[in-house]
Amino acid sequence: MHIETMGAHDARHDLVLIHGWAMHGDIFAPLLEQLGDDLRVHLVDLPGHGRSNGESRFELADCVARIAARVPRAIWVGWSLGGMVALRAAIEHAPQVRGVVLIASSPCFVAAPDWPHGVPLSVFSGFESSLQSDYRDTVERFLALETVGSPHAQTELRELKARVFAHGEPSLTALRDGLRALESHDLRAELAALKMPSLWISARRDRLVPSTAMQWAAQRTPASRYLEINSGHAPFISHPREIATALHGFAAELPA
Repeated sequence: MHIETMGAHDARHDLVLIHGWAMHGDIFAPLLEQLGDDLRVHLVDLPGHGRSNGESRFELADCVARIAARVPRAIWVGWSLGGMVALRAAIEHAPQVRGVVLIASSPCFVAAPDWPHGVPLSVFSGFESSLQSDYRDTVERFLALETVGSPHAQTELRELKARVFAHGEPSLTALRDGLRALESHDLRAELAALKMPSLWISARRDRLVPSTAMQWAAQRTPASRYLEINSGHAPFISHPREIATALHGFAAELPA
């Protein structure tokens, strides 16, 4: 698994950045330009994605354990599927996680009778069934869904499309695994047991992760903060300065 470390070794804070489904770490380029020198960043390409595309499978618990073994104690920041990785790390590897930041991510992505804040299961199962017949088109349709509602939708979609295959094609098996993780994992019950501060950054116009899901999660998580950005599903592309400011503020308030 490819993890690139950038920034000074004497930086005040370590930050683990984890991308979403079908993408890779380079998607955070607009955010990285805004972060400055007091954060050392560990940029992850999840198994089967980007520069980790030599691997074929993505399994959530295994992935979390492997990242935790390779990075120092840090703030874990996850976007979308990456948020589920970061949240699992906070639950299962708490000593390694100083704080956890969820960007447009949810403890439960799929709607249920007791959970109106998800999307219908058919959304993910439809993408999963179409992967085999038209792999690239399926990925691009998912990217289009991520930008719906954004005031800069066309610009963001061009950015996502330009980057998605920059390091080759993601593994078809890993893409299926990722969709199944989004379908099956429900971490709502674990939120109250989190031992470190958390920051929940929602996107007001997001059609995949409603802001109500993140508000609900923040209200049930100890030592949490909530921030809402007027954007679509990828606020670090449209509003990188606001996200960087929020990360710096969160890091500055963490206990040593």
